[in-house]
Amino acid sequence: MSPKLVSVCIPCFNAERFIAAALDSVLAQTYPHLDIVVVNDGSTDRSREVLAKYEHRVRLIDQANRGQSAAANAALAASQGELIKFLDADDILAPDMIARQVARLDNRRDAIVLGEWTRFYNETPGDEVFPRLPMYRDAAPVDWLAAEWMTARPMMQCALWLIPREVLNDAGLWDERLSLINDFEYFTRVALASREILFAPAARLYYRSGVSGSLSGATSRKAVESQFMSLMLGTGHLLAAGSSPHARRACANILQAFDYQHYPNHADLRAKIRSRVAELGGADIAPDGPPGFHKLRPWIGWKAARHVQHAAERLRLNRAARLAPARPGV
Repeated sequence: MSPKLVSVCIPCFNAERFIAAALDSVLAQTYPHLDIVVVNDGSTDRSREVLAKYEHRVRLIDQANRGQSAAANAALAASQGELIKFLDADDILAPDMIARQVARLDNRRDAIVLGEWTRFYNETPGDEVFPRLPMYRDAAPVDWLAAEWMTARPMMQCALWLIPREVLNDAGLWDERLSLINDFEYFTRVALASREILFAPAARLYYRSGVSGSLSGATSRKAVESQFMSLMLGTGHLLAAGSSPHARRACANILQAFDYQHYPNHADLRAKIRSRVAELGGADIAPDGPPGFHKLRPWIGWKAARHVQHAAERLRLNRAARLAPARPGV
């Protein structure tokens, strides 16, 4: 049987600092049968100039800015591989990640393969640790999703997965209405379109964190509406596939976390979330936050502690703005 062609689909928007490292990590893969498609989604920085240096090794598509979901769909439409991996333009693959995932899939067309991940905060990964996580296991998709969502901290990041094209055909395209946590809704559909989730040990992804202006850190009303829609759609997909008490509680927990996260803002969206949580039978998670929040919460309650947290964050940002050096000409 001939080796499978793997398409790596990369949306890129204003990633001039990081896209070269991401592409270099793909080009350094020990698995040689690659089809690399990059969609430059109307970048206004120097991303296009950086990408031009790779045009002889990757296929580059330019489009007007339409958002990450639309760029991912454009890359998928142009891809030629039998297996697909999506990659954000600021993340990095370990050199043998794809080889390990291809081997774990072992020619199956009805399963998807999960890798390992860790965060890194510097320009390049160093000696990051990859802790063993409960999500690292073979499982039926409904069981895996319910278990991963129960603590309301799911990791559905796009580059974790290697996916046969047949599964993607059944799952459908990225929802182009979504921006923030669009991967939550999409990979819920992808997982449920498969028969099994397989885990590939040591197939490693370095997930870049702490980037100013990144999509994952967006806080605008539009971004929060996307998060709300993605959570409501994704939990709906899971419950349509299996509405056990365990699955209902997992969905309630991940929805409740939205209410905790955004209090006291976006009252209309939080009210809809609370109503849905009640329909599901209630949640059993506590609100999350930084260490100071957890110290205050037992004494003044989580809502008052959240107000203090937000006030402290505003003070810190104002102080940083005052101390920042002025730009020339300003």
